[in-house]
Amino acid sequence: MTSTPIARAEAKALPIGALLGAMVSIQIGATFAKSLFPLIGANGTTALRLAVGALMLAAVLRPWRVRPSRAVLPWLIAYGVNLAALNLLFYAALARIPLGITVALEFSGPLLVATLSSRRATDFVWVALAIAGILLLSPFIHSGSTLDPIGVMLALAAGGCWALYIVFAQKAGAELGSQTTAYGLIIAAAVALPFGIAEAGSGLVAPAILVSALLVGLFSSALPFWLEMVALTRMPARLYGTLTCLEPALGALAGFLFLHEILSPLQCAGIAAVVVAAFGAALTTKPPVPSPE
Repeated sequence: MTSTPIARAEAKALPIGALLGAMVSIQIGATFAKSLFPLIGANGTTALRLAVGALMLAAVLRPWRVRPSRAVLPWLIAYGVNLAALNLLFYAALARIPLGITVALEFSGPLLVATLSSRRATDFVWVALAIAGILLLSPFIHSGSTLDPIGVMLALAAGGCWALYIVFAQKAGAELGSQTTAYGLIIAAAVALPFGIAEAGSGLVAPAILVSALLVGLFSSALPFWLEMVALTRMPARLYGTLTCLEPALGALAGFLFLHEILSPLQCAGIAAVVVAAFGAALTTKPPVPSPE
């Protein structure tokens, strides 16, 4: 049966809406994570974020009902380990260099995926516009201070993990669907917990810490990772890589609205460039990859 134009529009809107929801959720979770960072360190925050998120998704999705096949198991393990590395590297970089620069450098990963998977000239136009927007949003072009080279390398490494995350998530998600997120978070939490315990010790289970950890786990891990998996199994990698450029724009907007950070004209121009690039890619891309279900 041939799908109707309305059905095709809904199929295209679903993954885009899921990805946008994931990015908004991450920004909300960051406000709670900020209070944990000085108390239990970068590794402790990462470990709690992943562990709480894994418990939440396991309770809701009950992944044990769908056992991964031997063929997909290596992709699933790679997905979980890479997820832990991405988070550990990102927070380690954040401890050394400013947040805006960390995010901008990390975005080298998904932008690389978007570029390598492009086939048409218009795709390169949107990617180039998104890169220009990220550069305008980054405080790097406004600051003459010397950046910590280790922090820069850690952020770039996190970007590499993000590029691999797109590949591993699609490979594993083709068979497991949304259950991939639950399995991946469990693996990632197991990898990250030793690092968190080594840094924070018993502070990880302090009652006051656990209350904030529940909010961080929900908004920074469980909800956005599940929404991202919905998106990744239904859209091309290049569209995902370009749409995620909205994340620094959302961060800048949240800083203006909730933290009263004044945006410069260049930063406003960066937000406009990223938004135009993201929605331009959404409007001109090919139909999304159908759901495995």
